[in-house]
Amino acid sequence: MLLYVTLGLLVHFVFFASIFDIYFTSPLVHGMTPQFTPLPPPAKRLVLFVADGLRADKLFELDEDGNSRAPFLRNVIMNEGSWGISHTRVPTESRPGHVAMIAGFYEDVSAVAKGWKENPVEFDSLLNETRYTWSWGSPDILTMFAKDDLGNHIFRHTYDASSEDFGAHDVTKLDTWVFDHVKEFFHAARNNQSLFSKVNEDKIVFFLHLLGIDTNGHAHRPSSREYSDNIKLVDKELKELESTIKDFYGNDGKTAFIFTSDHGMTDWGSHGAGHPLETCTPFIAWGAGIRLPQKVSAQKFDDLYLQEWKLENWKRRDINQADIAPLMAALIGVPFPLNSVGIIPVDILNTSDLFKAESMFTNAVQILEQFKVKMTQKKEATLPFLFTPFKLLSDTKQANLLRKARYYIKQKKYDEAASLCQQLINLALRGLSYYHTYDRFFLAFNVVLGFVGWTSYASLLIIKSHCNLMRGVSTEVKNPSRLLPGTFVAIGVSVAFFLLIQACPWTYYIYCLLPLPIWYAVLREMPVIQGFVTLLSTFPPRRLLGSLSLFILGVEVLVLSFFHRYMLTAGLVAFAAWPFITPLWTRAKSISLSWIIFCLLLAVFPLMPVVGRQPDIFLVVGAGFLVLLLSLFVVTSVIKRKDSFINEELVLHLLQMLSTVSSMCVVYGTHNSLLRKQGLPLLNQIVSWMILASSFIMPLLSPPFLFDRLFSILLSSMSTYLLLSTGYEALFPLVLSCLMFVWIHMEQETLQQSVVSCKQKVSTIQFTCNTDGAQCRDLCLDDVRRAFFLSPALAGGFFTTSSTAPCWAYHMSTLYCFIYNYILTTRNAPIIIPDTLYTCAVVRVAFRKLSLCTFFLMVVVFFSKLKYLFKCYRRPRHHLFFFQADFNPLCSYVPNLCGFSILITTLLTNGIGSIVFEFLGLCGAVSV
Repeated sequence: MLLYVTLGLLVHFVFFASIFDIYFTSPLVHGMTPQFTPLPPPAKRLVLFVADGLRADKLFELDEDGNSRAPFLRNVIMNEGSWGISHTRVPTESRPGHVAMIAGFYEDVSAVAKGWKENPVEFDSLLNETRYTWSWGSPDILTMFAKDDLGNHIFRHTYDASSEDFGAHDVTKLDTWVFDHVKEFFHAARNNQSLFSKVNEDKIVFFLHLLGIDTNGHAHRPSSREYSDNIKLVDKELKELESTIKDFYGNDGKTAFIFTSDHGMTDWGSHGAGHPLETCTPFIAWGAGIRLPQKVSAQKFDDLYLQEWKLENWKRRDINQADIAPLMAALIGVPFPLNSVGIIPVDILNTSDLFKAESMFTNAVQILEQFKVKMTQKKEATLPFLFTPFKLLSDTKQANLLRKARYYIKQKKYDEAASLCQQLINLALRGLSYYHTYDRFFLAFNVVLGFVGWTSYASLLIIKSHCNLMRGVSTEVKNPSRLLPGTFVAIGVSVAFFLLIQACPWTYYIYCLLPLPIWYAVLREMPVIQGFVTLLSTFPPRRLLGSLSLFILGVEVLVLSFFHRYMLTAGLVAFAAWPFITPLWTRAKSISLSWIIFCLLLAVFPLMPVVGRQPDIFLVVGAGFLVLLLSLFVVTSVIKRKDSFINEELVLHLLQMLSTVSSMCVVYGTHNSLLRKQGLPLLNQIVSWMILASSFIMPLLSPPFLFDRLFSILLSSMSTYLLLSTGYEALFPLVLSCLMFVWIHMEQETLQQSVVSCKQKVSTIQFTCNTDGAQCRDLCLDDVRRAFFLSPALAGGFFTTSSTAPCWAYHMSTLYCFIYNYILTTRNAPIIIPDTLYTCAVVRVAFRKLSLCTFFLMVVVFFSKLKYLFKCYRRPRHHLFFFQADFNPLCSYVPNLCGFSILITTLLTNGIGSIVFEFLGLCGAVSV
């Protein structure tokens, strides 16, 4: 057992870590030479306004009276500058968005390990290249770009992080603080000779980060009056500040202004995924070096925004968010950020054609530098005969394109030169992606090889040790041959030598060598494999094919549910039909009918909206009343059933009912307090955390009988779940629990009619941790079906009331009873509760007297099939978990969530004493 646990822990850790080496490695390289446009820039200074969380449509559209919410900026669009939509990428969060705008590259994927809060790899930015930069705004954003500056040229002015409070009476103070301090700064500069000389230098940037709109969007949603009023406030302050800056510099015409946003926001007030409302942000530029408005008669875009915004006659110039960095660099004449992959939008520049061509040429050389460094790094780490270069951009082609572009510039053929530079940039970007993913197939192949081997070995363990399928089949093991271990040792030495001469990272050795002992263990069980194949051949082909088809269909539906939530509805409807194909319908019609009703009720939840809906506290309170009614009914029935009611048990039930009432009061009170903009009451916050803490302790004090313990777990879980709910999802655990109790009775009926002797009543079953393997029964085919049922049940608990991007599915309002600022690290907490409830139903009943490790090995094997099938489903990037068309991180997350739910279940049902044993067994089981 210890060997299995050790191997399981090792494989589990390696498979989880491989995600970061295969998919989440940093694309950043170092060693490039700074590049800048070798001509005088059009501007001496640049003012960058970033309205955090501002949607493009909310800024550009007219209100119900036909008036603009931002009249100053609309006047800029029509009379002074250029405008368009800046297209962001997922994750649509503040830090990645600012990195794209100021550093010119999209999210460094290795930052996922730090929750997108900071970049683990050093990078260059526009602010690093300036002579001086002054910035005002949120400490989270400004600190990031002044991280390594010792105060020499990047100066930041931030408010306290505690000011970022969603419950504040007026969060527009975050923006007024910024504008007031900027005005004070310019006023002070007139009376400070040292500061005056600095702000009159060239190559300087003023960066204003405006957080109020984002905060109002989270707290009140983008359709609210608060969100619109905040836009009006920013527009008014922008007008005043522009006048202040122009007056300070004597209207010298050397100031460029850029107004944009880091990300948008859904109607529900969330962001992070790839909905157009999140990825479409406004972009407005005016001042020195910016092209004036251009009136047109018609424009072709895939959307209908121009007609909706009444801007169809003003030329719209869309850009990618990373293009802002090279644009700003060209405007003030500083080197392009070294890691930038943005392409300068030359059609926005109001400069000479020569300047535009030189800027494009500089942009091409800067990106080509990254390509060369990346290619050199990969070439040096690969054997010459194995290295496959990016054929579309050879050294000869690079030289030819650069030489030809320079020739066109000398011949004043600026359009041809810009076109060649654009071609070179596109090829270099493709080459960067090619070398960044150069080892991906090699690593993925080895990890999948180990993954398949471990899954096979787990299946063999079930068949060999915990299944009666092998009885009567000869599994006599002959004397082991030295050929098999010798072969694997030789392969291992060859692989290690191959990696050594290529100077591969140490993690590559683990990924490549770990599959060898796993497959060696699999091949040692060849007699078991042969016996199992022989046994399968004795089954009727029609029955075997039918069972296999049902299994494949079920797994396919489960895979599709990760992309389309309504597939969970289809699966639950199919579950509802289960009694009709078994004798249960004739033996236990009332239980079967209850199963059908609750399956169909549960099937409604995946069809409900998860984004864009308004909170409905009355549904949450209503769910609490249903729990109280159920509690009263249960308490009354228990009193009638028992001759004497234990005082401790009565007190426990009353305390849990009181906890539910407290949750209802806290939810209702917090909601009303936030509506009045009075913030989160301290008493409500304390009570919420007390309820959360007690929910893990209360079930341990309940009697160890099945019904009492499960009901106690339900009451404790519902108290916490109510605090985390904002609407219909509060009803979900209640319906799920009813289905759970029905399933217990149905499985009890099945066990009583099977070969397993199980005449014990459900009410007398106890939760006991049985560690004696001799008392565990063998596996039967019904157990396979139960494990198959549990797999989609866990996925259903994960997705039924959330979206396919679980990190952002639950809105921040789900945590308003606990915390009311940007410290959000537990947004997925509600997901664990349904999985824990469902798992409690089967750990000690449906799989009673069955090895718990065996059961979860089966569940994990089912989840293993999902890993392979996810590779076959590709979707556009905006549908996905982070940014790649791959759900591999999610594949590992769900089994881990399964394991975590099981550990909670073990603690709640058996107490603390058994947690160590269960932990060791489950770590070995939930290792894929």
